[in-house]
Amino acid sequence: MAKGKDVRVRVILECTSCVRNGVKKESTGISRYITQKNRHNTPSRLELRKFCPYCYKHTIHGEIKK
Repeated sequence: MAKGKDVRVRVILECTSCVRNGVKKESTGISRYITQKNRHNTPSRLELRKFCPYCYKHTIHGEIKK
């Protein structure tokens, strides 16, 4: 029995404001979170509001390619 594409996939969420504005010189990187999504329920890219420790506020984190 061949295993097809998994319904639940692991996705990486990256802070959109850090990427757009460039990272501050004193910070060490860009905020990223790892989560899972259901491919059937959410076929489009996932966007969630999460806390960014580099921006010091809640920002929109969007799904990126691996």
